[in-house]
Amino acid sequence: MIFGPAALADARGAIMAHSQRVGERMIRKGSLLDDAAIEALRAAGRTEVICARLEPGDVPEDIAADRLATPLVSPLLGRTRAATGRVNLAAEVPGLLRVDAGRIDRINGIDESITIGTLPDYAVVAPKDLVATIKIIPFSVPGNVLSVAEAMVRQGPSPLTLHPFRALKVGLVVTELPGLKDSVTDKTIGITDGRISALTGTLLPPLRCAHRQDAIGRALESLLRDGADMLLVIGASAVVDRRDVGPMGIVQAGGEILHFGMPVDPGNLICLGRIGEKPALVLPGCARSPSLNGIDFVLTRLFAGLDVTPRDVMRMGVGGLLKEMDTRPMPREKAPATPRSGAAPRSAPTIAAVVLAAGRSRRMAPHNKLLVTDRSGKTMIARVVDNVLSSNARPILVVTGHQAEQVEHVLGGRPVRYVHAPDYAEGLAASLKAGIAAVPAECAAALVCLGDMPLVNGRMIDRLLSTYDPQEGRLIVLPTYRGKQGNPMVWDRRFFPEILGIAGDSGARFLVGRHAESVAEVEMADDAVLRDFDTTESLATLPRGMRPEGVG
Repeated sequence: MIFGPAALADARGAIMAHSQRVGERMIRKGSLLDDAAIEALRAAGRTEVICARLEPGDVPEDIAADRLATPLVSPLLGRTRAATGRVNLAAEVPGLLRVDAGRIDRINGIDESITIGTLPDYAVVAPKDLVATIKIIPFSVPGNVLSVAEAMVRQGPSPLTLHPFRALKVGLVVTELPGLKDSVTDKTIGITDGRISALTGTLLPPLRCAHRQDAIGRALESLLRDGADMLLVIGASAVVDRRDVGPMGIVQAGGEILHFGMPVDPGNLICLGRIGEKPALVLPGCARSPSLNGIDFVLTRLFAGLDVTPRDVMRMGVGGLLKEMDTRPMPREKAPATPRSGAAPRSAPTIAAVVLAAGRSRRMAPHNKLLVTDRSGKTMIARVVDNVLSSNARPILVVTGHQAEQVEHVLGGRPVRYVHAPDYAEGLAASLKAGIAAVPAECAAALVCLGDMPLVNGRMIDRLLSTYDPQEGRLIVLPTYRGKQGNPMVWDRRFFPEILGIAGDSGARFLVGRHAESVAEVEMADDAVLRDFDTTESLATLPRGMRPEGVG
């Protein structure tokens, strides 16, 4: 392929390299330069154009992508038609994706023009989830290069295999000890049922029994008679040894213990066994939480019909550090339908954002700090709200008070809701209470943002939102920089009544000390979470492009 500028007389039949508007016509990247396009360029005064011209043996990008995708398709994987040198493969059923990483790496290593991107090995997928994309980088590929890639893909079955989840019947034994609340057991059963249902299985009526080996053994035998395809034991006290009552209950029911422990945290104390050909697992204490943990790594494979041997468990350590792991921001506008690291699907809680924009800005009088414009003409409050809009927090409530009409005017057109605090002059607490009182009932928590912190971006906010987890006890989430606590903060709904009881010019931070056991801190890479801009002098410390005219 020849790439670069070409005289218009030599460009007929070539491929346009960059989209250009010529008069009222848009000649798009990748389109063939026909006579009409050449004449339009000439009429616009152009004498040459940057384009790609194919040489003998070159295969156009769409044809190349199509030829490479064909042998990659396997049962239960569908594909799109080739367009702009790309073919996407998607799952047709829920299941577990296996990826032969070595073969994919070898194909990608043939030439820079050929690329295949996939989900990780053992990714959980739902119907229509994208599992792989084949992309030809230039406008064409040399035929001999494509032939080598095709031959490599065809050396055996496709390196992409989708193992559909099976509709297994699962038996659950839950042991009880004096002092264990029924609500804890009920919650555990509900979470387990959710896990099993997400993998297309059915939970048989759970059996409760004493935390003794003999009682567990009898309960397992009963579940086997009821047709269980898989058996789970959750102890009132976590299993700590392969000779503990849970594993020995499996042995008493005629089974054996294959492996105890795994290099996944949370999930270390899992016990893998079987009774005949039926998997039998003693679950770790973290199975009481719906958060991703080691049991998900095992259950997804078993539901997909894959063996889980002691060696398989021992090889789960890379990628097995799950504890306190922030969710990486998604590169696309929406998160995928299912998690990518082996977890059963779980919906995230809805968290509202409350942006406090009601204050009188007394320290910057006579100016309202929120309405001060930077050199691009954007106000501070508009920048703050746009940062929140770029996060996953929804809905967004903007609390107004002082100069409310002006604040609403500069935010015009943005998808936010306004909450007026009529007694805003009484101090910060009045604005905070107005915002918290307006949080919709379906929201599990609220992110409280200050209107004068424009350096806190959407990615920082999403780190805070992803850390919030009521199941793990992370009910108040706040950012830190070098150990110093900052803003914004996430508050679980259970603290709303206390917040609504605050008075004066203070916020809710004093509640952090009162509920220290519920606090999770997220260390940030810079000090944006500590910096508010409420004085004229502080404006001079903003990045140059965000400073008002005449400042700095």
